[in-house]
Amino acid sequence: MKTVKMQPTQTQNFGYLQTATPKAEPSPSTHLRKAVFGGSLLTAPFIKFKAMLLLEFTLLLAAHGQEARFFRLAGPVASAITGFSADGYMTWTNAPTSATFTVQTAVTLVGPSNWVDYIQVPVTNPATTNQLFDPNPPAGMAFIPAGSFTMGNTFSGEGVSSELPLHSVYVSAFYMDRYEVTKALWDDVYQWAINHGYSFNNPGLGKSADHPVHTVAWYDTVKWCNARSEKEGLTPCYYTEAGLTTVYKTGSGISYPYPKWNANGYRLPTEAEWEKAARGGASGRRFPWGNTITHNQANYDSWEFYAYDISSTRGFHPAFATGSQPYTSPVGSFAANGYGLYDMSGNIWEWCWDWYRDDWYVWPGATQNDTRGPTTPEGGRVLRGGNWLTLAAYARCATRGSAGVLGTTGNQFGFRCVRGL
Repeated sequence: MKTVKMQPTQTQNFGYLQTATPKAEPSPSTHLRKAVFGGSLLTAPFIKFKAMLLLEFTLLLAAHGQEARFFRLAGPVASAITGFSADGYMTWTNAPTSATFTVQTAVTLVGPSNWVDYIQVPVTNPATTNQLFDPNPPAGMAFIPAGSFTMGNTFSGEGVSSELPLHSVYVSAFYMDRYEVTKALWDDVYQWAINHGYSFNNPGLGKSADHPVHTVAWYDTVKWCNARSEKEGLTPCYYTEAGLTTVYKTGSGISYPYPKWNANGYRLPTEAEWEKAARGGASGRRFPWGNTITHNQANYDSWEFYAYDISSTRGFHPAFATGSQPYTSPVGSFAANGYGLYDMSGNIWEWCWDWYRDDWYVWPGATQNDTRGPTTPEGGRVLRGGNWLTLAAYARCATRGSAGVLGTTGNQFGFRCVRGL
């Protein structure tokens, strides 16, 4: 086995960190597989030690039948990867600076075009440690690494004013459901909930067990998150008063719920968390996968109104426009994004935590670390992602939607959950 060596430059690190990801469904027991370091930092004994790691991790890779993922570091000054751990943390050193470094990822080292952005990390110290992945995320969830991203619409001449100005937001690491909450999962938790003191305004509907649940109001989803948490023995995130002692189980009121942000249970994503996750590490794209859209990539209503909608089929998605509406699709019908998330564009609108206001991005709170939106009730709660009924413009990562929280439902509204670390 050969150790790869690269010379440090002003724009690219000279080391790789390689991990394994499943070829199909992600496994909760994914492990670090391989690390390749290069450059002048390596002494002969260090190279020998790394070669032993390479052999050990490669054997594990073959045993699990998984493909590899490589990471590299790009930045404005010379840098060097100096360490890694099996739980996904990478350490690097760099010349003194106050700038943002980009960690990129690839599944093969053949060809420079295989590298894509993964996270952006603000750096102020000469040594930085950041978790790139979690080898054991909660079942059905993806790890979203901490870092900054550019929030908003980067394409001039399109979108609306509420998507501007562009601004950088730092978001701490969290877990997100890989899939929208399905009707099957909703029903399982719902039945448990109504037997444990919960009440809902809507029972939730779905075209099939593996389709996203729909016709759920914002308050329904918040209470359901609490029930899912309690059912799994986790600490609920939402309460009826500021003292955070009474778990929110019933009712719908503008003055509550009160969030417990450090709880380990399920909750709705903030708007910033949702957009960071949807982009999959690559800021500046129109969609999670690139800048054009077709029915091969998402379930949406295609028309020629937008130059970037290049689908060969128009109207509702032909594979799913059967029977009566809604024309939702089974979750995971399309390829995952860079973070392993499915259906972040199209299929069903997804509720977020934040209150919505058109001009939120000009407020100082929009650029705070882990921003959570306006602190007072505004024009409904945020919706993201577009759905089966909306046009391509609504499937963009930057698109912001909203709906009232008191009784607003419909066959276009669903959700997915997140958890803090």
